[in-house]
Amino acid sequence: MIEYNETIEEFLAQHSADVEEAVRKAAAAEIMPRFRQLAEHEIDQKSGPHDLVTDADRLAERYLTGALSSLLPGSVVVGEEAVHADPASYEATRGDAPVWIIDPVDGTRQFVNGDTGFCTLVALARHGVLLASWTYAPARDQLATAVRGQGAHLDGVRLRSGAPEPGRDLEIATSHPDYTTDDQKRALLGLWTDGVAPRSCGSAGLEYLAVARGELDAIAFSWEAAWDHAAGILLVEEAGGAHLTRTGEPFRITGGNALPFTAARDAATARRVAGLLAGGV
Repeated sequence: MIEYNETIEEFLAQHSADVEEAVRKAAAAEIMPRFRQLAEHEIDQKSGPHDLVTDADRLAERYLTGALSSLLPGSVVVGEEAVHADPASYEATRGDAPVWIIDPVDGTRQFVNGDTGFCTLVALARHGVLLASWTYAPARDQLATAVRGQGAHLDGVRLRSGAPEPGRDLEIATSHPDYTTDDQKRALLGLWTDGVAPRSCGSAGLEYLAVARGELDAIAFSWEAAWDHAAGILLVEEAGGAHLTRTGEPFRITGGNALPFTAARDAATARRVAGLLAGGV
């Protein structure tokens, strides 16, 4: 535990490893024992058949909420499952206190299906500014981290997103149609053009990691829930990438974005994709 008067920068310098340990322990205690072992009564629907929640989601978020709040006194937590229960708690992303933004199991559908393509996402922000993030894929034993101004790393190795190869189609992961309005569908249609190869996305956190690694050129997403994007946005930024809404403004984790938006390997690609999204409306 740190003293309340310690700065966020000092906290990150001294306690990033403690956050990493909390993320790993949450996965080991609550997620991995249920992987490919879920009983039917441990799976529920939220808004529909594509929006699932499991006991692993709920219990891992509870674990992380307690652990991270204890590490940083005065901080608050915005977790996907807590916000589902109390939507007003999302307002903490706009408050003065440091906020932990948590998605306990990003890619719940993959988790339920026994696929390894899921992860735990944690980000630390204040006044809408992302300060640090942790992306942990426990079934693959991969941990990606980012600290503002200090770069992004995967298992300790520096990530550099680079730029797409000239002349090759841009590979872009896009929102599932079930999560798009008619207006957003029209915007995303702008990606169905020569020189672009769109596909449906999997776990948002792992798609961001693919962009940061230079394995995917961009994402184009139509929803703005902070727990899905905060960790990945900082990871991409610190790897050298950029993010823009379809009106050309940076994506804000506090909301109010013009959707869809993109995060890409480099600024030129972000501008190109944002332009295609704007032209598709």
